[in-house]
Amino acid sequence: MTIAEMQNRKKELGYTNEQVAQLSGLPLGTVQKIFAGATKAPRRATILALERLLGESGGTALSRPAEKPPGHEPFAQAPRYAVRESSALYSPENPLHTLEEYLALPDERRVELIDGEFYDMASPARIHQAILSRLLMELMPYADNHPDCELFVAPSDVVLDNDEYTVVQPDLYIVCRETTFNKLRFYGAPDFIIEILSPSGRYHDQFRKLNKYRLAGVREYWIIDPEKLKITVYDLEHEELPETYTFSDTIPVLISNGECSVDFSKIYEKIKRYL
Repeated sequence: MTIAEMQNRKKELGYTNEQVAQLSGLPLGTVQKIFAGATKAPRRATILALERLLGESGGTALSRPAEKPPGHEPFAQAPRYAVRESSALYSPENPLHTLEEYLALPDERRVELIDGEFYDMASPARIHQAILSRLLMELMPYADNHPDCELFVAPSDVVLDNDEYTVVQPDLYIVCRETTFNKLRFYGAPDFIIEILSPSGRYHDQFRKLNKYRLAGVREYWIIDPEKLKITVYDLEHEELPETYTFSDTIPVLISNGECSVDFSKIYEKIKRYL
C-alpha cells in the first residue's frame, strides 16, 4: 500500500494517529510523521506494520456518533465544547469531533480541534496583534526571497495531522517544502510556527500544541510571552533543548540556516506602549 492509500484507509476506519500507533505497535511519533508527510521513506518494517493494520483485511471501523436531531445547533451543549485540560480517546460516550464538525461551527466561534476535542480561543488582544504585525514585516522578506516558502498568519486553518481530528490556527507559520493546500486550508506540518501567548491560552500553546507540533514534524517553534517579555525557541527538528531570549535580543531563524533573524529590540520599541 502507498502512504496515500493508508491515509484513506485510516480515514475510512475512523482511526486517529494515537489509535494507529496503539494498534500497530509503532511509536506515536513515527505514525505522526508518516501521515504528516515529514517522513518520506519509512522503514520497511514500519510499512509492514501499517499494512497489517490498514490493509483490506485489517482494522475495524469505529462506530460514528449518532446523527444529530433536527434543529441541533453546534455549541448547544456548552460543556461538551468547553476548554479542556486534556483530551480523551474515542469512546461511544465521548465521540471524537471531526474536521466536518469543525467546519460546521458558527463563524463567530473561534476554536481549535485537537485530537477530536474542541478548544475555545480568546479574541487576540491589542498587544498580540501589534507583535504579530511586526513579525510579519520582519519575516516576509525571507519568504519573498525563497519562492518555495509561503508565510501565513491567523486565522488560517492547518489540518496538522493530515487527518480528520486536528485543526489548529497558528498565529504565524511558514511552509518551505512540498505540501498540500487547497483554497481554504493547509494539510500537514509547517516548517516554522510562532504562537503569541494570551492569559487564557498559556497551557494550550506551551504544552498541548507544543506536543502536537513536535509529533507532527514541525521543525521550529517559537513561543512569545508578552507578559514576561521573553521568547522560547524550540529546535524540534534536531530535538535540542529550548533556548530562551528576551525582547532585547536578535533571534536567528533556525530553518533559514543563518539567512534570517528577528531583532526583538526593534519590535519592543514599537509595541511597548501597549504593555
